[in-house]
Amino acid sequence: EADVIIAQPQWSVIATWIHRSRARVIYDLYDPETLETLETSAHRSTLERYMWLELTLDRLHDALRGGHHFVCASEKQRDLWIGAMYGERLIAPTLYDRDPSFRSVIDVVPFGLPMGPPPVPTSSAIRAAFPAIAPDDEIVLWNGGIWNWLDPACAVRAFAHLRERRPRARLVFMGAGTMAAAKDATARARQAALDADLLDRAVFFNAEWVPYHARSAWLQDADCAVGTHLEHLETRFAFRTRLLDCFWAALPPVCTAGDDLSDRVRRDGLGEAVAPGDDVALAAALERVLGRGRGAYADALTAVAAEYAWPRVAAPLVDFVLDKRPSRPLGGNARGPWRRESTHQARFVAYQLGHHWLHKVNQARVRRQRR
Repeated sequence: EADVIIAQPQWSVIATWIHRSRARVIYDLYDPETLETLETSAHRSTLERYMWLELTLDRLHDALRGGHHFVCASEKQRDLWIGAMYGERLIAPTLYDRDPSFRSVIDVVPFGLPMGPPPVPTSSAIRAAFPAIAPDDEIVLWNGGIWNWLDPACAVRAFAHLRERRPRARLVFMGAGTMAAAKDATARARQAALDADLLDRAVFFNAEWVPYHARSAWLQDADCAVGTHLEHLETRFAFRTRLLDCFWAALPPVCTAGDDLSDRVRRDGLGEAVAPGDDVALAAALERVLGRGRGAYADALTAVAAEYAWPRVAAPLVDFVLDKRPSRPLGGNARGPWRRESTHQARFVAYQLGHHWLHKVNQARVRRQRR
């Protein structure tokens, strides 16, 4: 009964229901999942990685053919997805002639921010969670999850350098995830802090996920933020939402360069951005930002935050929803066969069966070794 459906690329069965409806379908391509999968599956076997990548690509290509409109997080992402459409032969001359800009098909709708500043906290959220942090300590906040495509160990190594010059500095990791990729990355970060003799002395890990509505109190209790990632394709096309929260809370970030928002940090003087993996440069950048104080960055951060207010960034999506002109799915405007649902289903079943078989083989090996 829906007139419009907004979704991320879906698994085959759900996608079939969506595409058979009479609704206008808008796919959200905010997450470059096809590139992210290369990182999240790094701990799997080569066969499993190939299969997961194929399944993710199938979902993307089915979405590109079945969607009427698309939104993504940045102009850089828009270039990526237009390239994917072109590679799938979906940019038909008739559709191009109606709108050579292609904005009526795919436009930029990043994650947004609430209008106005965050509420003033009534207590110190971080110090309440970590009583060992003194009132006069300087808090550097990792304001988000720890994932294996990020580089938290670089932030820990930088703190080993920073502590020599700013002994009151404290690094706090805000959230802990439950997925395997998050647990593994958190364990490596904790080990790096332990090896540097900083764990629970200068580097602290919050064991729970901070509720979304409570995040502003943590952001306002810090002196600056830090976020580091590795140099790979996921980074290039990522849109680090955690940096948006820094803009909203007027908290200057020190981050790794290479993604869309870190480029904005460097260009507009919102904090500092350094090369990936350079813990010495990161320590120096943290020292400069802490030395200037968050007040020195407040006006620039507040101005940029206003650009990402929800009513402003969501305008193209609203236009897509309210568009009453007749429209066909993008795949209906192009020549070439639609990727068959059965192909996707077969790959998924083959993966499940293959995974089950590999598990049985490993069990048999263990039994033989025990004999």
